[in-house]
Amino acid sequence: MTDNPKDHPSGNAVKDPDDWTTGDEPMTGAQASYLKTLSEEAGAEFDDSLSKADASKKIDELQEQTGRGTS
Repeated sequence: MTDNPKDHPSGNAVKDPDDWTTGDEPMTGAQASYLKTLSEEAGAEFDDSLSKADASKKIDELQEQTGRGTS
């Protein structure tokens, strides 16, 4: 039986948002929705003008503040 690579993602599968080729594009609808929720929970201002890369970094930051996204 072969392991499914998706069950054990490799360390290099997650790229730094600064290295994304589309990182300067506007954030996605899913990012905006989740970021708005996290911002409300953290009492932070929601910035709807963030790029994909900046939104990803802000999501990571707010997940740490709110305890979301942790196992």
